[in-house]
Amino acid sequence: MLSPFNLPEGIVLLITDELNSPADFLLHRSFAEHVKSAKGAKNIVLSVSDSIARWKSIALKSNLNLAQYLASGSLEFVDVSSHIQVPTGRSDQPNLHSLFNIIQPLLEKSDHGLALVILDDISTLEWIGFSLLDITRFTRALRAACLQIGATLIIRHHIVTPGEPDDMFRYLLQICTYRLEVQPLSSGRSGTVSGEIALHSGPGTIVDGQKLIPRSLALQYKLTDNGPTFFEKGTSSGVL
Repeated sequence: MLSPFNLPEGIVLLITDELNSPADFLLHRSFAEHVKSAKGAKNIVLSVSDSIARWKSIALKSNLNLAQYLASGSLEFVDVSSHIQVPTGRSDQPNLHSLFNIIQPLLEKSDHGLALVILDDISTLEWIGFSLLDITRFTRALRAACLQIGATLIIRHHIVTPGEPDDMFRYLLQICTYRLEVQPLSSGRSGTVSGEIALHSGPGTIVDGQKLIPRSLALQYKLTDNGPTFFEKGTSSGVL
């Protein structure tokens, strides 16, 4: 899953990014590869910020017609904002239980070991007013449901202040199998390199044959109209 990192299926993958290095391309690449390799498998996209129109537009670059997958039922796109009530500060705060009630039956209909679930992006749920406790309860339930059927769960979290992990990040780090860390170049902007990616294992993961990528050897990438290209650090002609 997700070349060139070649991660195993059935994991909980945490993708973290920063303002200057958004990881949208990894989510769309994961989806495109899964659709092509696991034909007919269930794909569930829980989108907090992006519309189905944007997903359709990006999918076309990978020669994927999302309307076809939506019609066949192999893709379920859940516009999270249309299924939740934003907290207003009252004592009777809405929670994310109703959202999970929508997702659970979709997972139950999936073929075991083949489903892909993408949650993009969990950070916005906190920014619009849901409590950390409510989000962690929702995430725990979603993780358990995915693990029960062997589905792959991908969660994207935005790092607001690099070097200062927040409580949400600490929680997600504890439950993930692997973490892809997307960062901008420490040397500043470059016309030939968009950013760097490191791959870490979760704290409880027993790494068996999976090649990790420490920050010191982070893989660099360049975003193009046809998608990302990856290369080892220092091999781009535009970066020393």
